Amino acid sequence: MSTPERYRLERELQEATQRSTMWTVLLHHATASKAGLNVTDAQAINALVLDGPQTPGRLAQLMGITTGGAITAVIDRLEKAGCVKRTRDPDDRRRVIVEPVPENVARLSRYFEPIGRRFSERVAHCSDEQLRFLLDWVRGMNAAMPDVVEEIRNLEDRPRN
Repeated sequence: MSTPERYRLERELQEATQRSTMWTVLLHHATASKAGLNVTDAQAINALVLDGPQTPGRLAQLMGITTGGAITAVIDRLEKAGCVKRTRDPDDRRRVIVEPVPENVARLSRYFEPIGRRFSERVAHCSDEQLRFLLDWVRGMNAAMPDVVEEIRNLEDRPRN
């Protein structure tokens, strides 16, 4: 049963999460800009670093962009910047794999040092139990996000006035 206090806490948590998302988007715009990239290109690098080498099709699917020209343009820009390279799949020479170039991607990490420091400062005050709870919560939200993103992509567009 929901109490007024529970409702207030859930509303405040939702608002705090919404604000955190806003700041995360702004953080990624700032870091991408400093690195001379656009946000889509920077997030493509992020996806490759987090999930490992991928086919252009899988990367396009994750990024929510077309598998034709759009993902090719992203990969071309990142390859030109030295951040990724295309290789042939050893199991299927017809397939291309996109992988990050670690030494060049590492240069971009300096733009994330301020958030890394703040993160370390914040978690330093957490108990192991609190960290386990936060980790479980964030992992649960991350697991839900692909379905949420897909649901949003499938919503009907609102008529324009």
